Amino acid sequence: MTLAPKTTIRTSSFDPGKIGKSVLCLEVGQDRFQLLVRDTGGQASCLEDYRFSSLSTDQSLLGVLPDVFRNHEILLAGPWQEIRIGINSASFTLIPEPLFRKEYAASYLALMRGSLLPPHEFAQVYAHKADDFLSVFNLEHPLFNYFSEMYPLQPLVFVHQTSALIQATADLDRRSLTAGSIYLYFEDEFVTILYWKEHQLRYCNRFGYKNVQDLAYYILYVLDEQSLAAGAVPISLFGEITPFSEAYSELSRFLPSLSFGTVPAGLTLAPEFSDLPDHRYLSLYGLGLLNE
Repeated sequence: MTLAPKTTIRTSSFDPGKIGKSVLCLEVGQDRFQLLVRDTGGQASCLEDYRFSSLSTDQSLLGVLPDVFRNHEILLAGPWQEIRIGINSASFTLIPEPLFRKEYAASYLALMRGSLLPPHEFAQVYAHKADDFLSVFNLEHPLFNYFSEMYPLQPLVFVHQTSALIQATADLDRRSLTAGSIYLYFEDEFVTILYWKEHQLRYCNRFGYKNVQDLAYYILYVLDEQSLAAGAVPISLFGEITPFSEAYSELSRFLPSLSFGTVPAGLTLAPEFSDLPDHRYLSLYGLGLLNE
């Protein structure tokens, strides 16, 4: 296993002396870890992307993170203005604010999962105040404790990956000239589908798929559920998808309005980011846009 990031960007504008006014954004999942720094001017100045493909199913990311953090000048710096941690997990649900009760948070997840949370997990909540709903998701106690110990007495904000995607697509939707838009975010064998209509989030869900035929079925199912014809709204592609991928070839057979997405205008990227595909890191960019 290598602990070197597959992608690294360190810009000339990054100033370790101004970390107190900068935001550190981290996204963690079973086999991946990403970081982004948003500096004092609101510009993304650093990005790193780690993949741990050799992690076995019974090996926790928590067993690898200490090796990533060791001697890392950015991760060990601080104190930060804020630290935002995106949790990339399969369990989440969105609850309208008028219906939400804090004491039932774990029950909402149990209903969605079809089972109770295991003892090493708990229900974490993040409020989307501008949209009047709350995100409820599972968070592991050991992971929460690790970051709390790494960044004591610093402002930590835990969100689900979908919350970051909601924030990023909300920024894109505000600048859209169409009444509705669909955003697809791909990673490995998962796709997250978000549908905005008249600047309101109408749909958000995540699907796992084993082949591109299943992928096309799920997307067409969502379109039908929302009473949308295949060419009725523009569909923007983000994440791990390219014009040469099997997924793109299959979807283009059914969806005439596909295009690759752009960086949300609310987040400025340093010039050194120009070699990255604009659509690649939407969830990480969304962390940089939280509370904007």
